[in-house]
Amino acid sequence: MRAQAPDNPPPAPAAFSPDGLSRRTLRSEVLLVLALSLGASGVSSLISFVGALTKPGGLGDQAAHLNSSQAPGRPWLDLAWQLFGISTALVPVALVAHLLAREGVGGLRAVGFDRRRPAFDLGWGAVVAACIGGCGMGFYLLAHASGFNLTVEPESLPDVWWKYPVLIASAVQNAVLEEVIVVGYLLRRLGQLGWPVAGAVVASAVLRGSYHLYQGIGGFLGNVAMGLIFGLLYRRWKRAGPLVAAHALIDIVAFIGYSLLAGKVDWLPTPPA
Repeated sequence: MRAQAPDNPPPAPAAFSPDGLSRRTLRSEVLLVLALSLGASGVSSLISFVGALTKPGGLGDQAAHLNSSQAPGRPWLDLAWQLFGISTALVPVALVAHLLAREGVGGLRAVGFDRRRPAFDLGWGAVVAACIGGCGMGFYLLAHASGFNLTVEPESLPDVWWKYPVLIASAVQNAVLEEVIVVGYLLRRLGQLGWPVAGAVVASAVLRGSYHLYQGIGGFLGNVAMGLIFGLLYRRWKRAGPLVAAHALIDIVAFIGYSLLAGKVDWLPTPPA
């Protein structure tokens, strides 16, 4: 007797990506990683920007605060909160390393964030930081003067012994989180999902701009431009290491420079009193 065919045959398996996972699984993975990290930051930044736009007064009369005290007047508790925030912000990077390790290429080595080429990473990172950092500062001052940007306060920590080490650690954390996830991981996964190179680079750049939107229109546009450059450099070098170095240097100069210059020079905007 011939077996009767089932009324509802099982669906055909989804197409597989180069690392052996289905495309549907990879899409879900990317969405979850972003929802736990910078994608969520993008949504939060958009809400913050809408709030700033609808608040009485111009954007230039409002401030965006980075690296502020978490326990004013209690320096040891403040330090504990600062270190907690920096360390927990890097958990998505550990998750990405775990996910990439399934490809058998050594976790973050798959995106070129390792110790194989330190001189290359630091050297080119310094060159990129010098070029982008100066242009970025000029663009911020222009956007702020034009009323398209909030006043960015890079730091307002108390004058305690751990202030500058924490600012440096915060800068490195920002760099590792953003360049590993938004450039290395995202471009790798979008490529495995069949995205064209140009589309993937633009998507990465727009994502970078989205989570800087809390700074204003200038912050969004400036970081989209930076994202396009970083995406193209990653495609050329196949390494996130130089981008992490560049980003860390840019933020270190911004954080410490603001701390040393705020209120002492006329050209540097400071939050309204």
